[in-house]
Amino acid sequence: MKLRFAIFDRLVYSKLRAAMGGKVRYAVSGSAPLGEFLGHFYHSLGIKILEGYGLTETTAPATVGRTEQFKVGTVGPPIPGVSIRILDDGEIAVKGVNVFKEYWHNPEATQAAFEDGWFRTGDIGDFDADGFLTITARKKEIIVTAGGKNVAPAALEDPIRSNPLVGQVIVVGDRKPFIAALVTLDPDMLAVWLHNNGEDASMSLAQAAVNPAVLAEVQRAIDHANAHVSRAESIRKFVILTVELTEGNGYLTPKLSIKRDVIMRDFASTIQGMYQGVPVVTEQNPVVR
Repeated sequence: MKLRFAIFDRLVYSKLRAAMGGKVRYAVSGSAPLGEFLGHFYHSLGIKILEGYGLTETTAPATVGRTEQFKVGTVGPPIPGVSIRILDDGEIAVKGVNVFKEYWHNPEATQAAFEDGWFRTGDIGDFDADGFLTITARKKEIIVTAGGKNVAPAALEDPIRSNPLVGQVIVVGDRKPFIAALVTLDPDMLAVWLHNNGEDASMSLAQAAVNPAVLAEVQRAIDHANAHVSRAESIRKFVILTVELTEGNGYLTPKLSIKRDVIMRDFASTIQGMYQGVPVVTEQNPVVR
């Protein structure tokens, strides 16, 4: 394996490093999750991506990875002058010299945002044994299944999205009997993937969405993500959408984050179709799987 990596490094990675100037050793990432796949990819290039975390209300960074304290998948420890704690429900709370005082002329919002002097970020996360913070979800995006299981979409979406064939993933299942997903294909990679796998590279998104080889590859990506969560949190069904999700058609923000509420509204019938014929789960009528 070391020999294979050395050859690959010389033939491929060396060219990527040269394209970036040849001297890059560190870079900082923020605003949106980098994802472990990209973190490990850049690390294999010899570049440490130092992820940071913060909000407008914390005057940007509250944590950041250090050159000498680095873990892929985390946003590092708190910066000097900042304290962070995890509330009982998993929400991240921040206190420090960087935290804002109040919302402009909005005392109600200010009161709701603070608890005993700690700013409630609305993000869910946890610390590891070394004090590195990992962000797992936005509190408002947590899915609660009909069986009462709390599911963080990002834990499933990020590893699936790392598959080059996949464009976007939207995990669904709030108040439903199981978790499902909407998937889009990456149009820039689709033709390449089809050609490399002996399929017709000219097929459209609509044709690819029902192609057995494409469906099998997306299922492999989902199986990979499912292997890291419990069965109750795993994706049981998925549908490949025949459209792109872009900023232009209103499904992505300018920083390319998905507009979950808009997607849920516009594809409500598609989502409902994945649960068609499935018994409704209630406290009086539980479904045991």
